[in-house]
Amino acid sequence: MTPAVTAAVLLAAVTHAGWNAIAHRITDKLTGFTLIAGGGLLIGLVMALFTALPARAAWPYLLFSAAIHVVYYALLMTSFRLGDFGQAYPIARGTAPLVVTVLAALFAHEVPDGWAAAGIAVSCAGLTGVALWGLRGRRPDWAAIGAALATGLAVAAYTVVDGLGVRASGSSLGYIAWLMAIQGVVVPAYAVWRWRGRTVGVLRPYAAVGLLGAALSVAAYALVLWAQTKAELAPIAALRESSVIVGAVIGAVFFKERFGAPRIAAAGLLVVGIGLMLHTG
Repeated sequence: MTPAVTAAVLLAAVTHAGWNAIAHRITDKLTGFTLIAGGGLLIGLVMALFTALPARAAWPYLLFSAAIHVVYYALLMTSFRLGDFGQAYPIARGTAPLVVTVLAALFAHEVPDGWAAAGIAVSCAGLTGVALWGLRGRRPDWAAIGAALATGLAVAAYTVVDGLGVRASGSSLGYIAWLMAIQGVVVPAYAVWRWRGRTVGVLRPYAAVGLLGAALSVAAYALVLWAQTKAELAPIAALRESSVIVGAVIGAVFFKERFGAPRIAAAGLLVVGIGLMLHTG
């Protein structure tokens, strides 16, 4: 976890929270995700013209990841529809790092050392604190929580698959280009089928903000994929989920959701966890 990798992942966290907030802001979730996925498709196709084709060994990972991403989009749409942004986003993102740690150990043979393991654990405690604060003073909505947890499992799955795939690709930019192009077909195709002749009219009012969300989405994941070629998967996954703090701030400022002292404490734990992960012994 060099300074360059750390900076890239933190920038990815900010841009990721930004596009998720845009997706949540668009009331009709299918409209939002159609624009974001379709915009990613267009950006991916343009990038593919100027980047190297991923190596043959990377394509099974790339295709499997694209399928997982489609499931992820469906689960994320459901969690945003059922729950508040400040609750659904931390649960969805906070579930992933510990699962990634286990999967990376099993499939990538990456077992974190003591400092990294402690940092991941402390960071996850901070993420959990943000999520639990979102439940304060009200009855848990188990459907929303279940959708958010399932979203987190999907995040963990594609994180490990893409970590292995991008390392085999020979080109992180080529990998992200083709991943966006392939996964970006399904949601827009479903939307066109569902809306039939109304597609342009449905999308037009949100086109600009939706395409901004697409650009942020591509940038966020491109940074993460590059980082995964330079460092182990589990610390990157934990560091990337600092986006939940950005998400909590966005929820408080733009969606009028409560922030409060417990979320500040959770943010502090996350900072401590990042410091432990960056400890060089």
